[in-house]
Amino acid sequence: MRGLAPLISLLALWVTPAVAQDFTTLKGHGGPIMDIAVAPDGTVVTASFDNSVGVWDGLLPTWLEGHDAAVVAVASPEPRVVVSGGDDFRVLLNLLDQTDPIKVTEHKGKVSDIAFDTETNRIATASWDGTIHLLSRVKVLRKSGGPLIELQPEILAGHATGVNAVAFAPSGGLFSASSDGTIRVWEGRTNALTSRPIVKHGFGINKLIVTDAWLAYGAVDGGTRIVNPETGNQIADFTLDRRPILSMAYHADTHQLAVGDGQGYIMMIDTAAWKISRDFRATRNGPVWALAFSNEGQTIWAGGLDDVAYGWPVASLDEYDPAINGERSFLQAADTMPNGERQFMRKCSICHALEAGPSRKAGPTMHGVFGRRAGTVPGYSYSDTLDGSPIIWDEATIDALFDQGPDHYIPGSKMPMQVIAKPQDRADLITFLKDNTSQGD
Repeated sequence: MRGLAPLISLLALWVTPAVAQDFTTLKGHGGPIMDIAVAPDGTVVTASFDNSVGVWDGLLPTWLEGHDAAVVAVASPEPRVVVSGGDDFRVLLNLLDQTDPIKVTEHKGKVSDIAFDTETNRIATASWDGTIHLLSRVKVLRKSGGPLIELQPEILAGHATGVNAVAFAPSGGLFSASSDGTIRVWEGRTNALTSRPIVKHGFGINKLIVTDAWLAYGAVDGGTRIVNPETGNQIADFTLDRRPILSMAYHADTHQLAVGDGQGYIMMIDTAAWKISRDFRATRNGPVWALAFSNEGQTIWAGGLDDVAYGWPVASLDEYDPAINGERSFLQAADTMPNGERQFMRKCSICHALEAGPSRKAGPTMHGVFGRRAGTVPGYSYSDTLDGSPIIWDEATIDALFDQGPDHYIPGSKMPMQVIAKPQDRADLITFLKDNTSQGD
């Protein structure tokens, strides 16, 4: 990367983790894995609902904690350089030898994707606010002994609704995909870019991979298609009866395109022959939100509802198919749980632990919740709404929380909207919590 050379010269070399040849798990996050990237040195970087980024030197993580909400997009264009975007609307750049992250840009909605053009040192960020921020200048300054990054974004607005994906072609063309069902190509001079639609799919488009010869996209209705990046004319259609498409990854040297969906499958497409080479069920339940190939293309990294990132050797994917051997599930089967536990797993477990002590999850532990004043777990950073709240958690307040939904019961809190409509389901959840969160446990 030419443009980041002054920045990268500030950084030391990082030890490259061993090439993964066997099934591998990266454990430590406190919530679902939302995105995965692989740095040029082979280091795996994971973004999670627990508000953090994990940088994995082998199986040992370094945690990057700058976001105030779920981290849903991550990229690592150089060793020890990580750029992440989150539900807090911010894009942060971390230099692994520096303590604090640097804010690259801030959108007016959640950040959904990050792309790099390594030849011209441009960064593109996509957001549900309907815009793309194109950052074309990087300047490294010295102040108080540390580097500062000055980035001047060009804001691109052309989609009717949120932008879900953004990508650069190897030759430098910029493409974007949106919930409005279109893919646009951005053309013209810097600071004067205009766009034209090349695909009008009809359903929201979630993911995008672009080469100079073809463009692959995945949509809400399960559409998985390959088109000409200039004209939008269809080259191939790999749509199956599974939806939505949630993740894509491409390895150019081995001609592998991986596609993850909401039903737990990873479809592998041979782009040299335009045929499906494998169709692998990665999880018995739940979506595949994150995919990335190792640099040599021998391992496919995947993440979903579980708080673990999985690395499968591509050559032996079928050996790990949970449809065959019942293993490698991102989520425990719901029919194996009593109703109260099922409600907890569906509505609470992504953010909250039941055990006492520190947790990597996005929310505070629920251990000892009955009789506790809201906003008082030591060490957790609460919203202003809950900090000093008069609410005491008991059967009545927990029932009201899920009857009305947190956005109505505690307006302004960090809690995502969750409603449990049936009184019996709320009662079963409360019974489960009373049995599993008492101070004596």
